[in-house]
Amino acid sequence: MIMKTIALLFFTAITMSAFAQDNITICHTPATESFALFASNQDFNADHPTPEAYVHQSEVGKMITYPTSGEDANAYMLKAKVTTDSYLFVIHEWWGLNDHIKREANKLYDDLGGLVNVIALDLYDGKIATTREKASELMSSVDSERAKTIIKGALDFGGSGAEVMTIGWCFGGGWSLQAAIMAGDALKGCVMYYGMPEKDINRLKMLNAPVLGIFAKQDGWITPEVVDNFKANMAQVEEELTVKMYDAKHAFANPSNPEYDKDATEDAYRAVMAFIKPKLD
Repeated sequence: MIMKTIALLFFTAITMSAFAQDNITICHTPATESFALFASNQDFNADHPTPEAYVHQSEVGKMITYPTSGEDANAYMLKAKVTTDSYLFVIHEWWGLNDHIKREANKLYDDLGGLVNVIALDLYDGKIATTREKASELMSSVDSERAKTIIKGALDFGGSGAEVMTIGWCFGGGWSLQAAIMAGDALKGCVMYYGMPEKDINRLKMLNAPVLGIFAKQDGWITPEVVDNFKANMAQVEEELTVKMYDAKHAFANPSNPEYDKDATEDAYRAVMAFIKPKLD
């Protein structure tokens, strides 16, 4: 407990603005990088049980590659049953684009009636973790610029007329918000599950659609205080944010988590469907 308290104080210190003057942020650690620092903490790792064995099969979903300004990127895509410019970007948790995430992408696709192109992005460039040690290594070694290049490539893949929504968990929750910011006018909505919120007011001003944030009261990492700061920042820039807070622990709804909170997960998923479906009209 002492170690966790010290870790929380440390991460809170580095993720908050270094100092502010006249309500203007002077400097800060980028949100995705501050979250990546959790990877070296044993308590954080312990909050992520090893995924159960699972092999995903689908008649619709296929692995694809698409060009970026660097090397080609990988993704798991479920193409809509009808021609549409609607896209849902799914962003994996710290294990990588594993079969659990592919299953979740399939579930989203089916429950949305196959009316949206679902693309599960791979921010690890083909690497997948099956142990906490490997997941910690992969998450901490993500190059933010490469991750942004992968997201930019996916936006380009969708085309100039694309209407984009994003969703992600944990590591992917933070990147879901970053992808939403990058989407610009193409954004229709963003869902982030207990990911690190963006703290840079100027970046939050770039959002062009509502955000649904799903968080946990017992989360020792994306704490209620972090969420309160996010709400205050979003209110300051007059961006629409809906927060669902559950009496649960971090990673309660992660599709790879064998110890997920069933009731909270199901209620959160209903909120996700209610948030996304109207945006397909």
